[in-house]
Amino acid sequence: MTIKLLRINQFFLLLSGVLIFAISCTSDKKNTNESVESDNPKIAKLKLQSGFSAEHLYSPGDNEMGSWVAMTFDNKGRLITSDQYGALYRMEVTAIGADNLTPKIEKLKIQTGMQVADSVIQMGYAQGLLYAFNSLYVMVNHRGSDDFEKTSGLYRLQDTDNDDQYDKITLLKKLNGAGEHGPHSIVLSPDEKSLYVIAGNHTDLPEMDGYRLPNNWKDDNLFPQIKDPRGHANDRGAPGGWVANLDPEGKNWELVASGFRNPFDLDFNELGDMFVYDSDMEWDLGMPWYRPTRICHVTSGAEFGWRTGNGKWSAAYPDNLPPVLNIGQGSPTNVLSGKGAKFPEKYQHSIFAFDWSFGIIYAIEMKANGSSYVGKKEEFLSGIPLPLTDGVIGPDGAMYFMTGGRRLESDLYRVYYSDQENLKASVAELGLTEENKIRKKLETFHGEPQDEAVAFAWPYLNSKDRFIQYAARIAVEHQPVSTWQEKVFSETNAVRKIHAAVALARQGDKSQQDRIINSLVNIDYVSLSEQDQVDLVRAIELTLSRFGEPKANVKKQISNYLSNHYPTDTDVLNQLLSKTLVYVDDSSVVSKTLALLESEEGENASVMANTATEAADLILRNPQYGMDIAETLKNMPLAQHTYYGLVLQDATTGWTPELRERYFQWFYKAFSYKAGRSYIGFIDKARKKALTHVAENKKEFYNQMSGDSLLSKSGNSLVSNAIQPKGPGKRWEEIDIEPLLADGLSGRNYEIGRNMFLATNCITCHSMGGEGQNIGPELSQIGTRFSPEDILMAIIDPSDVISDQYNTTVFSLNDGNSIVGRLISEEGEEYKVSQNPYAPDIIRTIPKSEVINMKMSSVSLMPPGTINRLSDDEVKDLLAYLISGGNAENELFTKE
Repeated sequence: MTIKLLRINQFFLLLSGVLIFAISCTSDKKNTNESVESDNPKIAKLKLQSGFSAEHLYSPGDNEMGSWVAMTFDNKGRLITSDQYGALYRMEVTAIGADNLTPKIEKLKIQTGMQVADSVIQMGYAQGLLYAFNSLYVMVNHRGSDDFEKTSGLYRLQDTDNDDQYDKITLLKKLNGAGEHGPHSIVLSPDEKSLYVIAGNHTDLPEMDGYRLPNNWKDDNLFPQIKDPRGHANDRGAPGGWVANLDPEGKNWELVASGFRNPFDLDFNELGDMFVYDSDMEWDLGMPWYRPTRICHVTSGAEFGWRTGNGKWSAAYPDNLPPVLNIGQGSPTNVLSGKGAKFPEKYQHSIFAFDWSFGIIYAIEMKANGSSYVGKKEEFLSGIPLPLTDGVIGPDGAMYFMTGGRRLESDLYRVYYSDQENLKASVAELGLTEENKIRKKLETFHGEPQDEAVAFAWPYLNSKDRFIQYAARIAVEHQPVSTWQEKVFSETNAVRKIHAAVALARQGDKSQQDRIINSLVNIDYVSLSEQDQVDLVRAIELTLSRFGEPKANVKKQISNYLSNHYPTDTDVLNQLLSKTLVYVDDSSVVSKTLALLESEEGENASVMANTATEAADLILRNPQYGMDIAETLKNMPLAQHTYYGLVLQDATTGWTPELRERYFQWFYKAFSYKAGRSYIGFIDKARKKALTHVAENKKEFYNQMSGDSLLSKSGNSLVSNAIQPKGPGKRWEEIDIEPLLADGLSGRNYEIGRNMFLATNCITCHSMGGEGQNIGPELSQIGTRFSPEDILMAIIDPSDVISDQYNTTVFSLNDGNSIVGRLISEEGEEYKVSQNPYAPDIIRTIPKSEVINMKMSSVSLMPPGTINRLSDDEVKDLLAYLISGGNAENELFTKE
């Protein structure tokens, strides 16, 4: 069986599953990263930095304790954890290096005086845990059920009789939201006097007692709104994900920041500055509004510009803050400061960010940059698969982290620095920059009005420091508008005037619209820097978006002022100028934008570029998620083209028949590109909106010209002839093979077999009779070599034996990072690897001098479960199709 499976695995390589690799130890611990040699595969798959060691402490799934996603240490050094869909547990962890690492563990049963059956969970379903103020704070993320009646909210557990058992549960605040974008973590404030909580964009912002970000948020975007065509977050609006501060009793809540998509966690560095790892929307890959996962420095009153659908703001806009580092694609979970860890100094100053999808813990070194920071990432730890959930620095100075979530296999690990004797006795303290001090002084004016606020903040509206400038504007916005609105119009400094106008657009009313516009269009545009030009056009956009359509003469005034500056050389300015000029009915914007739409040039050729982790490096770490990246990279549209195409859907001025045809022909071309899952739907919604602006007798003409025949009925995908399985499916296992094939495979249905070959996506990687892809081997001869039993076994368990010919290699580099790809060749002093199965000709070169270790994957690229949607008969028909080599005349398809 083993030999047969080895050969069969050369045929089945559906690249959409999860990889596991084991990495062996290197003897050089001075300048290289360290891989782990262990008989335990859970340890062997980890790649660590030099000098670090790892221990596997517990597998909750093996003990029917679910999949853990949250953890905290209590005041006695015990670890408390939570199953994502179950109870809380408390354990006494063993000492580092102990002969028996298994912790002593108990399921927490809160004794509240009520008689409760053991089967009923009294507290759990937590996505955030924190022990502080002699209490266990629990962030429940749950809609309520018979097993656990409590719904989402922040709860406080207390031991009132000192018997070391919790006996009091207090709901501090009910929260309306649940699921993966619901309420998440709880963190102790830097001064240890209060709490911070964080929630995703599917959690309603409850009424707050205070707002450091003024609570008059709007969509603030003239770009024609299209909500996600597949329905994600369509009922969600501003302010998106949020961070709040509260007192230990939960009596006073204050909004700190918002505009996130789905941040799971936060933490603070030694200076008390907060960092958050926000998530991306993978369905938006390749689109101009796509925002990669990113590390955000979250200051008082911060806004990060998440809006539903295509409405997300550019990081360049002055009314939101930029990230300190764009990571790339992934699923952010834990954020952890290294302070208190018994690690080398740079890690004690680092922020650690956990990526669930691709199994990487990034160490982000924060370099001071004025009043904020610039982040530099390092791959601190990784594994394939390693679905990271939560982590914490323990009392022993080690890092404890967990894997799991979504009911996946869950494990608890500990990572520690082996050479404790050579660690520095003390770590140099970080010092506040002068700019950081100024920003924090400005932030003291974020809240109740203060007499001296405007006088102090106003001069900083033209600061070169983006975070100081932002903090100054928020300080001004917290003061009564009547005390500063005239200063907007009397201000002689152009930059201060622009940012004061942003403040007035956000806090004023429509009666001030004409004066604001007139004040802005009298600024000498060409004398401004590029960023100041962005801020100026954004100020105009906010004034229009907030106060509505202006009078015709004001539209003309804006058109005359901006038209000569469009197009320009930068994407963000072209985006702002195009949507603003369309809104004010500029007569030349259509022809100019179409010229850009048809140009092959574009600064933003890849919206996935300029990230710390290259997209191609992620594909083979987890093809289940990485293959979407692979397909996008293979044939991605220019992001700017998508933007221009969508911005013209509402243009009504400046069209000619020739321009109309050019525009609708672009839609047809746009459908040939590959981007995120929602790309086709976004393009089609814009196409249909554009059709509403053409003459009735021309609609069908343009409808056909623009690609209506290419689309499925929903408009969210292209037409496919594949027939989906009818099922019912099941989780196919080895024990199912013998009874399924007991009666043989005669009398099968060729058409159903072929349809199942398409429906299970075999054709995306393999060819049969010349039809399909060449990512994996050609399958036409498989039936002449292997029995039905062996073929089905290889489909069910593709990882039993893996062929080196189609396996991937993990290259550990001496800078601490790693590269995953298929080794194509060795040429002199270089390795040649291919990382994108859909673009195998794109080769990456790795100098051998940078590689310290190479290991092959221990799990097939072909995922298990590919036939789990199929019924017994559908599986038989698929097997018959494979064995026949796609020949409809084969005897397996002859009815008796």
